[in-house]
Amino acid sequence: MTDDVSTLYAKLLGETAPITWEELQPFFARGALLRVANDFDLVEVALAVAQDDRAKVAAWLEGGQLLRMDAPQAQDWLERDPQLWAVVVAPWVLAQERGARPAVH
Repeated sequence: MTDDVSTLYAKLLGETAPITWEELQPFFARGALLRVANDFDLVEVALAVAQDDRAKVAAWLEGGQLLRMDAPQAQDWLERDPQLWAVVVAPWVLAQERGARPAVH
């Protein structure tokens, strides 16, 4: 990692925080919420989005590791109220469930 990338990674890491589904719902309603697969590094994904690394982001979208939040997953999070973490990379909010349960597709 270059110094600039390391600095941005550290900045994003510092901005990553626990969040509730209730707090994320407005972003879901606006279509600005992206879900990161449980087994992916949330900050690494945020870094790729921030750097506009279209190849990585496209590969993750294609592979299902990064998805626009959909209604079934939103309902699941509403019902279960799992531990969530998020980071803002405008205009997106990237969210990830912490824990071993596989994502609902």
